Amino acid sequence: MSATQKTSYGDVKNAILKRIHDTVWAPGSLMPGEVALSEEFGCARATMNRALRELASDGVIERKRKAGTRIKSSPTRQAKFVIPRIREEIEATGFDYRYALIERTEETPPDWLRARMGRKGGDDVLHLRCMHYAGSRAFQYEDRWINLASVPKARVQAFEDINPNEWLIREVPFSDAEVIFSTVNADQMLSEMLNVPLGAALFTLERITWFKAMPLTYAKLYFHAGYQMTTRL
Repeated sequence: MSATQKTSYGDVKNAILKRIHDTVWAPGSLMPGEVALSEEFGCARATMNRALRELASDGVIERKRKAGTRIKSSPTRQAKFVIPRIREEIEATGFDYRYALIERTEETPPDWLRARMGRKGGDDVLHLRCMHYAGSRAFQYEDRWINLASVPKARVQAFEDINPNEWLIREVPFSDAEVIFSTVNADQMLSEMLNVPLGAALFTLERITWFKAMPLTYAKLYFHAGYQMTTRL
């Protein structure tokens, strides 16, 4: 940036967010110090401090005295929303966790998905269908779509040995999330996947995550019959 051009804290904040999104600074990594960042961005230290304070308030970074500033592995908003890991939930019940990828395809997003994600364009998406097991019992069926325009590195990820949720948490920061809870009656496919009677009531969770205004992924999760969810904020 030009030395004669005044740099606002908003410009600095957006530039840092772009670097985080592009994984110039990966989730969990340590950022350069405030003085070094001020020099690099050509702004006053007070400007940089304000940008970093807002990013910390937004839940994107974590600032600790002496320990420095770190990119959060799972950035959260002030509501402290943390994306749960199904592996941890299953293992906490004493069962071994097992994951199976059923199908992986690159597709043009259907109209309903574009509407849900608020996208007018036809950016390709990666469609993943997966099963999660607690021991030998079917625990959750996952139907997930990843926006390849915002997460291009997902295109080369096989997702055979790591489930998409764990991979996204590790690789891609998010800034916003929308979660919808509902129930559905099991159709033939869900009946077979989750080993439940046809028409059984199933707890479902829909989740969309964004980085700023860019949608990252949409997932619809179907849980085994009788599943209960506990949430703490």
